[in-house]
Amino acid sequence: MVSLHQLLAFSAVALAIIVIPGPSVLFVVGRALAHGRRTALAGVVGGVLAALVLTVAVAVGIGSLVERSVVVFTALKIVGAVYIVYLGVQAIRHRRSLREAIGADGPGAAGGRALRQGFVVGVTNPKTTVFFAAVLPQFVVREQGHVPLQMTVFGAVFAVIMLLSDSVWGIAAGTARDWLARSPRRLAVLGGTGGLMMIGLGVTIAATGRKD
Repeated sequence: MVSLHQLLAFSAVALAIIVIPGPSVLFVVGRALAHGRRTALAGVVGGVLAALVLTVAVAVGIGSLVERSVVVFTALKIVGAVYIVYLGVQAIRHRRSLREAIGADGPGAAGGRALRQGFVVGVTNPKTTVFFAAVLPQFVVREQGHVPLQMTVFGAVFAVIMLLSDSVWGIAAGTARDWLARSPRRLAVLGGTGGLMMIGLGVTIAATGRKD
């Protein structure tokens, strides 16, 4: 159905897009600095699930609508940007109580929230949707049939690469956090830094326009 040549070609393009710090990477790093590796990795899983959902959406035609419609693109972009800025503001507001928060939330609770947040950030990232809508069809061989299934396979490959790459970012940022967290002052700084990163990410997404 999907040849090795198709998979390798798509993987090369996907890797080039994923390893460059973008919304998902910045979100994971911000979560790692604010709450640690476990929470960051939960956010990674949420982002990967979002990528899979977007793949299915593109496969059934929604991605093409987003690519063509300025209204849909803008609405999705604004929703995602506002949500991310909100998370950043909350992180800054509570930066001085971060020490208590580190041990207060159980792994399941913190992980569950991070997973949901990662999913929302991922699914409302219009750049990913447009990337899928614009790039996935280029690697499909229509003569082979099962076009939606081919696109789903490519999306799964993208998700695996994203899982590995973003996990590395989260672990690295979480390791730096462990050193910073030894001091209450450092901890307040790291909480504010994570919040500023989230706000910067939201503003960046809001300022991203279509290239028509």
